[in-house]
Amino acid sequence: MDERRQLLIGGNWVDSEATGSIDVISASTEEVIGRVPDAVPADIDRAVAAARTAFESGPWPALTAAERAGYLTALSQALQRRDAELSSTITAENGTPSMLCSMIQVFPATMTLDYYAGLATETPLEERREGMLGGIIVQRVPVGVVAAIVPWNVPLYTAALKLGPALAAGCTVVLKPSPETALDAYLLAEALVEIGLPPGVVNVVVADRATSEYLVTHPDVDKVAFTGSTAAGRKIAAACGDLLRPVTLELGGKSAAIVLDDADVAQVAETLMPMASMMLSGQACIAQTRILAPRSRYDEVVEALTEKVRSLAVGDPFDPNTIIGPLVAARQRDRVESYIALGQQEGAKVTVGGGRPAHLPRGWYVEPTVLTNVDNHMRVAQEEIFGPVAVVIPYEDTDDAIRLANQSDYGLGGGVYTADPARGLDVARQMTTGTVTLNGIGLETCAPFGGVKQSGLGRELGPEGLAAYFNLKSIMQVPPA
Repeated sequence: MDERRQLLIGGNWVDSEATGSIDVISASTEEVIGRVPDAVPADIDRAVAAARTAFESGPWPALTAAERAGYLTALSQALQRRDAELSSTITAENGTPSMLCSMIQVFPATMTLDYYAGLATETPLEERREGMLGGIIVQRVPVGVVAAIVPWNVPLYTAALKLGPALAAGCTVVLKPSPETALDAYLLAEALVEIGLPPGVVNVVVADRATSEYLVTHPDVDKVAFTGSTAAGRKIAAACGDLLRPVTLELGGKSAAIVLDDADVAQVAETLMPMASMMLSGQACIAQTRILAPRSRYDEVVEALTEKVRSLAVGDPFDPNTIIGPLVAARQRDRVESYIALGQQEGAKVTVGGGRPAHLPRGWYVEPTVLTNVDNHMRVAQEEIFGPVAVVIPYEDTDDAIRLANQSDYGLGGGVYTADPARGLDVARQMTTGTVTLNGIGLETCAPFGGVKQSGLGRELGPEGLAAYFNLKSIMQVPPA
């Protein structure tokens, strides 16, 4: 068992003032695999103070962009050297299948750090403009101390989504990992120490919900960056609103996949299942779990999806043949099972899955499930289930498909599946969401990622992600009268 007794604060491993601890439990075995301090407000005070000192008195904000980029590159390389250890740790924590873990969990994190290392040196910190009264200098100034709160589904990647732009901009960070995936955060912290990052630039503390709320509202925090549920995001947004504190929120989703009538249905099934719809056992905010199929081909789409899902190997995430692993916790399994039951009560039909795998007595598993005969107004079509459950909804024509796709409280991701790229692009332009992918799923480091409506505020990735960690100052040079 990996037992940790200290926190990374001010560049040093220090004893926590906590009397309690957090057990990290394997999603596949239900056994305790690690134990970490359950940080208390006094620990948060020390971490924020270290970040404040590093920002106001330390060298970090005064370094050149190239120097900060060097640290980002070094961090990326340190994580790459730990790829196997990070992958196996995350697989044990949240059940990501080992065959996918490096590709989904580790590589995107290092790629993000590398991207912001490059962007840091390309982004001017001062821009000159000419105004009516004379010359103007527009200065980009780092926002300050950032509270970065990351979830359990893609913990290392979401940490990199915040660390990359924050460090590139010259900010300092208090990183608060999820209790379910605390162990990989310690590996990240070890990498930070290894590269010689100046003390206090990044501090890592694991804490429960109450202490996390204390971090969000701490008077010496200048910005909050959060990835997680919409319910938690609302509370954070309200707290930051009261404080007039900038916040970036990447929240939930119920992304629609529009299958146009000219699509290759067999290929659509291969693409949707598992990657676009059920990667990470459906525990992905951008998962395309609301599948809109033309009524004229509805039965064909349902049959193809059902057969593909039936073929997905469910099992031990360390087995290289496993495609669908467990859910992260018992509470998550209970949630998913309750939605499957609710869908049937609402009139939906289960064509495959719907229960627990009989051959897996331990671990928080739910069979990958397809629900048909679903109306877009049903709760299973409108609420985020966050599990391996896809609903298939019929539509009449393209306009109807777009209407149904947009008829959601969420707007994070989406997909269009078609043999005609121009037609697909036209449909994508009409979808009210943050990201749309044609014939697949994915994110690009150079493109902004985030949602509309209840899917969040602000953007990560791309230059827009870096811009969120700057304040803008205008210095006006008014000529004498």
